Amino acid sequence: MGSHRRLAPTGFDRGATAVAGLLSAAAAVLGAAVPAAAAPHDDTRAEVDRLHEEAEQATEAYNRADERTDALREQVTAVQDRIARQQQRINTMRDALGSLAGAQYRTGGLDPTVALLLSADPDDYLDKAAALDRIGSHQAGELRRLQGAMRHLAQDRAEAGRTLAKLDRSRAAVAAHKRTVERKLADARRLLNSLTDAEREADRASRSGRGDLPDLSGAAPASGRAASALAAAQSALGKPYVWGANGPAGFDCSGLTQWSYAQAGVALPRTSQAQAGAGQRVSLDQARPGDLVAYRGDASHIGMYAGGGQVIHAPHPGAPVRYDPVGMMPVSSVTRP
Repeated sequence: MGSHRRLAPTGFDRGATAVAGLLSAAAAVLGAAVPAAAAPHDDTRAEVDRLHEEAEQATEAYNRADERTDALREQVTAVQDRIARQQQRINTMRDALGSLAGAQYRTGGLDPTVALLLSADPDDYLDKAAALDRIGSHQAGELRRLQGAMRHLAQDRAEAGRTLAKLDRSRAAVAAHKRTVERKLADARRLLNSLTDAEREADRASRSGRGDLPDLSGAAPASGRAASALAAAQSALGKPYVWGANGPAGFDCSGLTQWSYAQAGVALPRTSQAQAGAGQRVSLDQARPGDLVAYRGDASHIGMYAGGGQVIHAPHPGAPVRYDPVGMMPVSSVTRP
């Protein structure tokens, strides 16, 4: 539910997260040290990596569109509330003007100008400036207020129509991104299923992290909030990866980090890309538990540094929330919320 500095190579994010994890796993499964003769395996691994990255990017787009859809729904609700209040005000004003006309009728007949005042088109009446001096200042003021209220009502209705149209377009975008993610993930699964168990294990071993990363084992959380967020993330270990989800039953990569920091009272954006910019950038060798580690040049995957050279993250479909080496993928940035 919901938002970092360049570092060593790494991974992904509420929509984009699903894909990053899946493709990482696929890549992990595929990339092992194999003989040069195993070119088909290398080709499969490269294709899985490509699909995984594209799925993560589509997930990011899905999360952004979904977030915009939620915001538009709130705008529609607010405008509709204003319309209801305006209509109630107009009804009250018309009732008051009707009472005034009734009183005039009982005291000697309905003045023609009052009839105009109660007409369905008060604007037309106001355009007839000559008629205004034939009614009292109170009546003229009431009519002007009615005219203003009707104009505001028309504006609000037009705004509601425009916002509803945007909402429809946003819903269509969400559906399109969802189809893209699901198609990429299905293609990646198909390729992974073509590998042998040995190839999967070899590939995973080849992705166990880089050996040239700094020793981060002695770092302490940067703050009490970071410690609380890390504790929340650790409580989610073993929860399933669900792309587009931000807890508590399942998570995608950015959903996990957003939810974890929310438990510490810190609001993070929904996507991994936005989270990568939500705080102070630090270098990888300065990383502390609770810092957010974004992966790939486009920050399409994200995890939380847990200390000891490990990150906790939601990898991909089929892989639950777990620890992995911080160098599992090219790191794009480290951010301290």
